[in-house]
Amino acid sequence: MPALTTTKPLSYKRTSSVTCRVQLILDTSMTSGIPLTRQQQDILEQFRREVFQEDILHEGDSIGTDDLTLLRFLRARKFDLNEAKKMIRNTQNWRKTVAGVGIDKLYDQLDIFDYPGREQVFRFWKMYFHKTDKRGRPLHIEFLGGCDVSELYKHVTPEKHWETIVVSAETLARETIPASSRAVGHDVGGAFVIVDLKKFGLSQFWKMKHLAQISLQLSQDYYPETLAKLAIINAPSSFAFIWSIIKSWMAKETAGKIDVLGSDYQSALLELIDAENLPTTLGGNCTCDHAGGCDFSGAGPWMDERLARPREATNGIFTVETKVEPPSEHEGNHGTPVRLMGDLADGSPNVDPGANTSSGDTTL
Repeated sequence: MPALTTTKPLSYKRTSSVTCRVQLILDTSMTSGIPLTRQQQDILEQFRREVFQEDILHEGDSIGTDDLTLLRFLRARKFDLNEAKKMIRNTQNWRKTVAGVGIDKLYDQLDIFDYPGREQVFRFWKMYFHKTDKRGRPLHIEFLGGCDVSELYKHVTPEKHWETIVVSAETLARETIPASSRAVGHDVGGAFVIVDLKKFGLSQFWKMKHLAQISLQLSQDYYPETLAKLAIINAPSSFAFIWSIIKSWMAKETAGKIDVLGSDYQSALLELIDAENLPTTLGGNCTCDHAGGCDFSGAGPWMDERLARPREATNGIFTVETKVEPPSEHEGNHGTPVRLMGDLADGSPNVDPGANTSSGDTTL
């Protein structure tokens, strides 16, 4: 299939006065390492036409209008055109109303790498982005052993904590996946999530069960197909019971991307992640001492891009033309680094009971 040329605005935090446009050349016959059939290519082209014709999408929408974004919705609904349109329409409606202000304003107001009360949140519910795996996929690390929702809510309201979860997911889509893709020269396809359950027990699970469930539910409805792999480490003996509950919330496609490991996980992780990119707490060599530790550093291609931007922005437009060749077959991933937009969860713990969770990707 011939390459398509698209022009996409890239939205960067703290630089709203600068309009950034990057011209991308995208070969849609192969994305995220999964080749499209001729029928799927035709459905993608029809999907693109119809979402614009039916006023579901508009150029410049922050959800993303590139083919990789559209394919996430199509794959989540098994290329059922009507179901995919319903899903993306619902997502667009949600994005306008989340947290009472809409996802764009929320994302502009809250920087996941630097927000008031971050230290308190991390004491009782630690999750952060940190570098990439050997395929270039961004790592998202969660330590749930120290999770204590009751203590957390003494320092931050449930609504504010929920907003950090929402913005974390939005940052994954707007910033970390695109930056990781640009760093390696091809679409990385999604994130590699590591969940550490050391010292995590049933009592903690019951306290966070509702929050975990609605996060998974909304992730599947509004933020599909951005999980590449999930490794659960230090799984306790009680996890078989916990897993039986969590698995019932998931689409089978998501469950198939999850590896459950015990305490002897280091060698498995190091097969996929370079030691210098893996925190010492997980068996790697990285400490990020220069940046306050791995959990607070935000280290990765996304932070490199932030640090490379001019401190002072001026009103103007710059363009960068990029042609991305697909990687060789052994690299296991294909595509092009386009903007991937999406979202995870509602801005309050209240969930629409009519939400459809039949497919999509999830993270805790």
